[in-house]
Amino acid sequence: MLQGNNLACVRGDRRLFKSINFTLEAGELMQVNGPNGSGKTSLLRMLCGLSNPAVGEIFWNGAAIRSLGGEYYQEMTYIGHLSGTKDDLTALENLRISSALGGVKITDKHARDVLVYMGLGGREFLPAKVLSQGQRRRVALARLLVCKTKLWILDEPLAALDVSAVKLIQKLIEQHLKQGGMVVMTTHQEIDVTAASTVQLQLA
Repeated sequence: MLQGNNLACVRGDRRLFKSINFTLEAGELMQVNGPNGSGKTSLLRMLCGLSNPAVGEIFWNGAAIRSLGGEYYQEMTYIGHLSGTKDDLTALENLRISSALGGVKITDKHARDVLVYMGLGGREFLPAKVLSQGQRRRVALARLLVCKTKLWILDEPLAALDVSAVKLIQKLIEQHLKQGGMVVMTTHQEIDVTAASTVQLQLA
């Protein structure tokens, strides 16, 4: 279970949000909504432990994530709104390295199979710098097929994707939720995902 208790975010002399509370259980999806500059990415970074709330606390299974360290990170996969791919590495190398950093080692064959499934067949050995933004996004999101974490935190996962890729990501999210996973995401695009429950968290 993931909980946010009275969360507030301050950037410089500006308060982005305050008094944010939520509870997310297995099989549930939480969509974080709000206009640009409302703090959506800041909230997701807090949930990942990359920054601390100005006020409040985040709990994982009843324990504050600040006290859990690696135990929490082993349960969580974060994909930011930037693809995070390295220009000079191939799609295959990017996937293998990012997976290894997340604690999952995969073979070249497994990585190739995943990239083909993601619609990148024939581009596995191309450097990321020659791929389109949508293709680079597919490389980043391919991690969802190999990670073994319960909590996915996704910042604009559908950005730059075409219709077929959007449907593919929706399918991956649905499968994860059906298997008892949890997803927190932001998106400016409509997404139709079947979940045990969908929580809408609105930032002003």
